[in-house]
Amino acid sequence: MASPDPDPEKATPPPSANHGNGATAQGSINSDTNGHEQAPHHGMSIGQYVKTRFTTLKPTMRPAPNPIRLLRMITGRQWAFFGVAFFAWTWDAFDFFTVSLTVEELAQEFGKTNTDITWGITLVLMLRSVGAILFGIAADRYGRKWPFVVNNLLFIVLELGTAFSQTYPQFLACRALFGIAMGGLYGNAAATALEDLPPTTRGLMSGLLQQGYAFGYLLATAFARGLVNTTPHGWRPLFWFGACPPVLIIVWRLLLPETEVYELHASVRRTARAGGNGAGAGAAKEGVSATFLREGKVAMKKHWLILCYLVLLMAGFNFMSHGSQDLYPTMLRSQYGFGADAVTVTQVVANLGAMAGGIVVGFCSQIFGRRISIVVMCLLGGALLYPYTFVSSKAIIAAAFFEQFAVQGAWGVVPIHLMELSPGAFRTFVVGTSYQLGNLVSSASSTIESTIGERFPLDDERTDSGKVERYEYGKVICIFMGCVYAYVILLTLVGPEYLGRSFDVSEDEDVREVAGEEIVRGAVGERNQGRMCDGASGSGSDLRYGVRREHHEQTHNRVVGTYGRGQVESFFPSHVLYFWFPADLSTSRCIGFEKYKTGA
Repeated sequence: MASPDPDPEKATPPPSANHGNGATAQGSINSDTNGHEQAPHHGMSIGQYVKTRFTTLKPTMRPAPNPIRLLRMITGRQWAFFGVAFFAWTWDAFDFFTVSLTVEELAQEFGKTNTDITWGITLVLMLRSVGAILFGIAADRYGRKWPFVVNNLLFIVLELGTAFSQTYPQFLACRALFGIAMGGLYGNAAATALEDLPPTTRGLMSGLLQQGYAFGYLLATAFARGLVNTTPHGWRPLFWFGACPPVLIIVWRLLLPETEVYELHASVRRTARAGGNGAGAGAAKEGVSATFLREGKVAMKKHWLILCYLVLLMAGFNFMSHGSQDLYPTMLRSQYGFGADAVTVTQVVANLGAMAGGIVVGFCSQIFGRRISIVVMCLLGGALLYPYTFVSSKAIIAAAFFEQFAVQGAWGVVPIHLMELSPGAFRTFVVGTSYQLGNLVSSASSTIESTIGERFPLDDERTDSGKVERYEYGKVICIFMGCVYAYVILLTLVGPEYLGRSFDVSEDEDVREVAGEEIVRGAVGERNQGRMCDGASGSGSDLRYGVRREHHEQTHNRVVGTYGRGQVESFFPSHVLYFWFPADLSTSRCIGFEKYKTGA
């Protein structure tokens, strides 16, 4: 193996590195004079920003990594975090769709119309933003773990409450409270699953995480076929069953610690408290909370516009998913006369398409960019609307597969796109709240479609229990979704992108502003004690790049040869950091490091 050039000035940074504050290509990351990351749009005037909306849409064409290699980069601890978040999000979706899949049964049970029952869906969507705010703030302040556990406890109680409802008001009350619980989970699940992952794996894993939603829908469809109207209890067994798996998810989460990114932010707050003027336990507690509140004020002052943008973007995405899914089983049964088995097969195939789309497009967004991936999927989905809603034969199954491939393909980019655009100290709050406020805006989507559909009546269907009214829901879904796709494309075009953003606390501009550079540096050093390189050279400011034992195993650090001892090279914005290991890499213990500037 050839020895590397010992002259750090000759080291070549990766293609994504960008030094300076000018306009950059999509996915490029700026850095300031101290080597800290800056958003690609940092320092742009409004005119400059507008001019770059189309130029930055050009695919980044990053090298396509081997997905198997990406999966192997993830440590056992990171897989455990991802797994518990994925299955919690899956069952969150399962519990939500239990109502969508039993609309007609619930309407008969409570003596209401289908539109009345869809208010149970609307209430969930409306109140999810309340849960996102409450649980998001709790997760950013007190940790990801216990808000996550409380969320799942509430799922158990409220799913059982729905199952035992005897009246329509009781049903609505349980679904309203369920909306609060459901709203608190998404931001926490996204942070738990993604924030500790190696950066190059996040696109793929974002797509995989988001497909917990489609997987939950698939499971709900399958279990609804097996449990609804197959016993004397009608629709209730589906809800009884839905209350069981969260018990296992709670146990799983209790066995795991906090995420490392959260622990680093907590360490900064503790260090800021220790450096403050407070004295005693009460003052110490007040100091941590005061730091957290200052971070919140800075984040809202600097990032309120991006929060508003994310809410509007998520409104479009939620209209896209709920508009294409919630009334689709009803359309198949009522308008096209599909039987229960045919509806189940169509829904299962559609969700297989959704899962494939989310994973594939999430992975591709790491190569081509987040925004361009969303736009392409919206164009594909729009082109497929006619067969998705107007084909009356079993051939509609193919259209359903590819339509949901497009819808959830766009959604596969969402978790990591939101996290990259969110301020670090309030990542759970911003991700969850923007997502759920978007849900609030789109909360009446199924009710809107159902109400408009009633203006396009079809011939009534005669059954043993009497006449069943039928409506042309396909026409409404087609027109509605066409408008939604156009809206999402427009919002995506005008919005920013921060592909490849570092989640390291030392790169968080808001935290450095609140706590100060020295405190952040000290907190990172304290947190990485025992994992820092022994005998490290360079000034104290270099220690903000805390060296972790597993770094030499990740692809953004590659073995380039031997230079005295084994050398591992890792790129950071405008710097090269050399890690020194034993020549045969027989141990992951780091011997030392040097950090060099590669050029302005």
